[in-house]
Parts: sequence; C-alpha cells; structure tokens
Amino acid sequence: MNNVIQSLTTRRSVKKYTTQMPDEAQLQQILEAGMYAPTGRGLQSPLIIAVTNKALRDRLSRMNARILGTDADPFYGAPVVLVVLAERNNPTHIYDGSLVMGNLLNAAHALGLGACWIHRAKEEFDSEEGRDILRQLGIEGDYEGIGHCIVGYPAGEMPATRAPRKEDYVVWAK
Repeated sequence: MNNVIQSLTTRRSVKKYTTQMPDEAQLQQILEAGMYAPTGRGLQSPLIIAVTNKALRDRLSRMNARILGTDADPFYGAPVVLVVLAERNNPTHIYDGSLVMGNLLNAAHALGLGACWIHRAKEEFDSEEGRDILRQLGIEGDYEGIGHCIVGYPAGEMPATRAPRKEDYVVWAK
C-alpha cells in the first residue's frame, strides 16, 4: 500500500497526551501541510494560529470548556493548539478551513504525533473574549473559527483500532 494512503487510513484521533512539546521543525512541517490545503479559487482565506504559549493554550481550553459546559480540558492535555480561522466573507471559508484541518491532522500523524479536531472555535472567536485575543495577536478582519487541531505526543499507544466502514459509504454511478 502506498505510504500516503496508509497514513491516511491509519490516522486516529488521540485523546490523551504527554506534556512534551513537539519540536519546532515538526510543527513547521505540520503548518506547511496546512498552508498547502486547497482553497476555493486559490484565495487562501484560512489563517492558522499556532499556540505553543501555555497561558494562551490554557485560556482557550477554559473558553472551550465553558462553551461545552464542563470543567475538563477539552484539549486532552495536548501542549499545542493549532486554531484554524477563515475569512467569513469568502463563500468557501468553511470548506477551505476544513481542508486545512484535514491536512494538519494527517501531517501530524505522518510525523508520528497525535492530533484531534476539537470543535467550538466558532463560538470561541465569535465571543468578545475571542475577538480580544485576535486583536492582541494583531489579527484584523472578520474571521470565523473553524476548529482546533490539538497536537502532541500520545500518552501511551497510538489508537490502532478502527471502526469498519459502513457498507453504503460509496455509491458507484458507472
């Protein structure tokens, strides 16, 4: 089986991480893969915020947990949060940002790191606190939160089991 196909079909969401920070070279490779995701009309409407600052990471975790209605860390202890936003005025922004998320998840797996898509970025960055974070980072414009790609070293074994694919997943029209 082709290495790319094998990587795509063996990726699993990781929900338990060590505190060890991935090295910057690995993060750069993951971010580059995200930057090369296809976008509508090639407009590159998404923006990735690479959060390695623990205070900001923990602030985002608390915001996300409030939206979820829990006190638990929705980022499962992952030390890195890659927040994907996209320009709201672009009609393909949700699709563009989703493709970036997919590339980030798959690149992390290809490098032996764990990753997981965490939702509620839209609610976070539509809030005044979220808009304040964007202003503090010097980000201007009308961005919608698409998702958080949490990244880190898995605590324990990488998840290996996968659910069987449903029988009617593909409909052939020959």
